Amino acid sequence: MFESVSACIRCNKEDVAKVVLMPGDPLRAKFIAEHYLEDPILFNDVRNMLGYTGTYKGRRVSVMGSGMGIPSMCLYAHELYTQVGVDAIIRVGTTGGLQDDLHAGDIVIAQSAATNSSIASLYDSPVKLAPTASWDMLRDAVRSCEALGYGYQVGQVVSSDVFYNPREDAPRRYRDLGLLCVEMETAGLYIEAQASHKKAVSILSVSDTFFTGESLSADEREKSFTNMMEVSLETALPYA
Repeated sequence: MFESVSACIRCNKEDVAKVVLMPGDPLRAKFIAEHYLEDPILFNDVRNMLGYTGTYKGRRVSVMGSGMGIPSMCLYAHELYTQVGVDAIIRVGTTGGLQDDLHAGDIVIAQSAATNSSIASLYDSPVKLAPTASWDMLRDAVRSCEALGYGYQVGQVVSSDVFYNPREDAPRRYRDLGLLCVEMETAGLYIEAQASHKKAVSILSVSDTFFTGESLSADEREKSFTNMMEVSLETALPYA
């Protein structure tokens, strides 16, 4: 039985697939495993950060929670990439929309992620890193949305270190720069993937919007999240 350096993952490495879907909420990981994967097995439950592996359309796929925020995402993504042997991670998350033509329920595929986190400064780089998705996974996510007929936008998102930003003008300034939406994990995932020479893409579902006041009901959120999950699973297939 393998135990990661942080003791946050305890599993048999062979029980983890080469591609992992990572929602922030471990209970959403459980939902995906139980509703979409055949014969799912629980490979990790340390700190209730649930991880499952099963098959989707005959290919092995894993799903595991990442927790909230860049530090938590970086910890789990780093260990999956460098200690468990995972090749590709797909973030499956929710986001707040910034642009007026982005509606609650839409899917956002994050091409890159601006951030107010200092995570990039920890890497000995002669430039400021621009956390960016893996091109082939980005392309496959777009193809999956189009094949399934789901509305989507592709562009730069904001990964914020804070949920309650003391700078009240931040959303307006983000919008003015053309940033699509705000969430809390993508930049960390993309930096980990780049540093580990692995693959990543972030596929997000807009749960509400900052300026148009749209917000999904509980039933609408379930359907919207289901669309995002289906896109993510289809995107995972070439890497399984």
